[in-house]
Amino acid sequence: MMTSFFATTNPVQVFLRCDPAGQVITVGLMIASLIAWTVMFGKHFELKRLRMLNHSFEQRLREERSLLKLPESFRGKRVIPYGDLFADAIEAYWRAEAMARERGETAVRTRLEHAENALQRSFAQQTLRYESNMVFLATLVSAAPFMGLLGTVWGVMEAFSAVSLQQTASIQTLAPGVSAALLTTIAGLIVAIPSVIGYNFLLASTKILITEIENYASSLADRIELESQ
Repeated sequence: MMTSFFATTNPVQVFLRCDPAGQVITVGLMIASLIAWTVMFGKHFELKRLRMLNHSFEQRLREERSLLKLPESFRGKRVIPYGDLFADAIEAYWRAEAMARERGETAVRTRLEHAENALQRSFAQQTLRYESNMVFLATLVSAAPFMGLLGTVWGVMEAFSAVSLQQTASIQTLAPGVSAALLTTIAGLIVAIPSVIGYNFLLASTKILITEIENYASSLADRIELESQ
């Protein structure tokens, strides 16, 4: 029974029976599916790589006794999110120190505030970096089923319009047009289902990284405060 179903349902033949609008929508959804898979795999490996770099950089900082006296080479690792936060905080601290010396001031609180503000700005930038391309996946998840539904409604309308021009109408004359119209719904679901699964998985990974970098920024601010006293 199942073999006869697949033998009579040929997706290529169904696609060829679609009207031009349905074919355009189906091809567009298939292209969107390929793009979605590329984005999901790329984002997954990017987050995985950044997390490994973050943990490696954090481990190196833990082995150092003083953060404020580290060489400038540690500030050149801005490709690493943790390295970017570290560089911004230390540079802001020493800028405030230089300004304080010019004014003859020795307020430690001012230097710490500058470092904390730099950490907040850098944290916001890295959050945007983590969340990049997530809007694209969310858009596909929302739009793909509706695009498929649009193609189906259009195809059904065209099928009924063609049947209305004939003197006699039967299920045999109506079925090919309807099956071709439903192909766009299938294409929309093929895009939406993997995209929503991948989006939720990547969103969970992103939230973990954001929580980790937030904890790292807090720990970094505490170390700078302790060393400046």
